[in-house]
Amino acid sequence: MDNFGHLLDGFANVVTPMNLLIALLGVTIGTAVGVLPGIGPAMTVALLLPVTYGLETSQALIMFAGIFYGGMYGGSTTSILLNTPGESSSVVTAIEGNKMAKAGRAAQALATAAIGSFVAGTIATLLLVVVTPPVVSFAISLGAPDFFALMLLAFVAVTAVLGASRVRGFASLLLGLVIGVIGIDQSGQQRLTLGIPQLADGIDVVVVAVGIFAVGEALWIAAHLRRKAGEVIPVGQPWMGKQDWKRSWLPWLRGTALGFPFGAVPAGGAEIPTFLSYVTEKKLTKHPEEFGRGAIEGVAGPEAANNASAAGTLVPMLALGLPTNATAAVMLASFEQHGIQPGPLLFERESGLVWTLIASLFIGNLLLLVLNLPLAPAWARLLRIPRPYLYAGILFFASMGAYAVNAQPFDLFLLLTLGLLGFGMRRFGLPILPLIVGVILGPRAELQGRRALQLSGGELDGLIGGWVSWLIYAVVLLVLLWPLVGRFVVRPLRGRLVTG
Repeated sequence: MDNFGHLLDGFANVVTPMNLLIALLGVTIGTAVGVLPGIGPAMTVALLLPVTYGLETSQALIMFAGIFYGGMYGGSTTSILLNTPGESSSVVTAIEGNKMAKAGRAAQALATAAIGSFVAGTIATLLLVVVTPPVVSFAISLGAPDFFALMLLAFVAVTAVLGASRVRGFASLLLGLVIGVIGIDQSGQQRLTLGIPQLADGIDVVVVAVGIFAVGEALWIAAHLRRKAGEVIPVGQPWMGKQDWKRSWLPWLRGTALGFPFGAVPAGGAEIPTFLSYVTEKKLTKHPEEFGRGAIEGVAGPEAANNASAAGTLVPMLALGLPTNATAAVMLASFEQHGIQPGPLLFERESGLVWTLIASLFIGNLLLLVLNLPLAPAWARLLRIPRPYLYAGILFFASMGAYAVNAQPFDLFLLLTLGLLGFGMRRFGLPILPLIVGVILGPRAELQGRRALQLSGGELDGLIGGWVSWLIYAVVLLVLLWPLVGRFVVRPLRGRLVTG
C-alpha cells in the first residue's frame, strides 16, 4: 500500500495548474511531432529533449512523460492514414488500419487505436506501479559482478536477438562502445580524443541521440521519399459503433497482456508482441474474412500491445538503468541530462520525482485520449506538410537542440558527423539500437567491471558473483550458441523424425 500512497503524492505534485499545463503541452507536442511521417517515438523524444532543459526537474519529467506517450500515440495516425509506419512496431497496425481507412472507416480505425492505447497505457502503468518496486528491492541486493553481467546480457540481446544479421548488430554495438569511451577514463588518461580539447569530456549522449536518430533519419527519409506530401485519406470525427466496441475490447486486453512483459525484458521491444497480437486476433476472430481487408481487431490488439510495451520498457529502465529499446535509451539519456541516475537507488534518492513521473503517465494518457479523438482531423492535416519543409524543420530543431546542450559550435560539427554516420548505418543495414545502448551502457559496464576486478584483486573470477551472474552468463551463452544448436542439433533431429 505504500506504493499507492507514494503514487497519490505524485498525483498531488502533478495536478497543479502549472504542471497540468506542462503535461498538456508535452502530449500535444509529442503527438504533433509523432504524427509526422517517418518520425517514430524514439526520434520524437530525441528531437524534443532540448524542450525540457529550461524547466525544473519535476516539470521536465512531466513534460517528458507527455512527449513519450504522445509520440507513441502519433505513430498510429500516420500508419492508418498514410500506410507509413514511423517505426517497426507500427507496421502491424498499418496492415489493417490503412485498409479500414481506404474502405471509408478511417474514423473507426483511429478511434479504436486511440481508445485501445488509453486502455493499454492505463493498465500497463498500473502494472508498472506494482512490478517496479519489487524489482528495485531485488536489484539492491546485486553487486558489481551481477550488474556487469546484466549489461553484457543487454549488449548481446540487442545485437543477437534484434535485426536480421548478428554481424551487423555487433558492428553497430562496437561503434557505440567506441563513441562511449571517448574522453578521459577513470585513470585520467585521454582516449580517442585525437588531440581535440572538446572531446576530453566525451560526446554528450543527447548529441549522439539527436544526431543518429533525428538527423540520420531525416537524411535517410528525405533521400528516399517523394518531395510532395503523401495522399491523406479524409477523416471525419473518430467514433465507434456498438459492434466496434464489442469487437475491440477483448483485443485491447489481450494486446496489453502480451505487450507489457515483452517491453520489460531486454530486446523484447514491441515488434514481437504486436505481431503475436495480430496472429492471435486473426485466429480468435469471428470474422476471418475481414483480415487483410480491414479488420478492426487487427488494429485494436496490436496498438494496445504497442502502448503496453512502451510502459513495460520503464520497468528495467527505472529499476536497473537498462534500456530495452531505442526510445528507452533516449529517455535514459534525458534522465542523465537532468542529473537523475536510474537504477536500484533511484527510488530511495529521488522517490518524489519517480512517483511524479509515474503519476504524470496516467495524466498524460488521459489527456491524450481527450486530445486525440476530437483533434484527429487536425493531426491529419499535419500530414500534408511538404516534405522539404518537414525535413528542413527537423534539421533546424535538431541543430538548435544539440547546440543548447553545451552552447559549443563544435557540437554542431559532431551532430552533422553523427547524422552522416546514422545515414550510412541505414544505408548498409546496421541497426541503430545497439549503437545507442553501447554509448550509454559502455561506460557503465566499464565502471562495474573495474569495481568487480578491484574487489577480486585483478582476478578474472571476480567478474562472476553469485547465482544471478551465473544464470545471466548461461543465458548469454545460450543466445550466442543458439544458431549452432539449431544447425547441428535441432535440424538433424527434425530430419530424423521426418524420415522416421
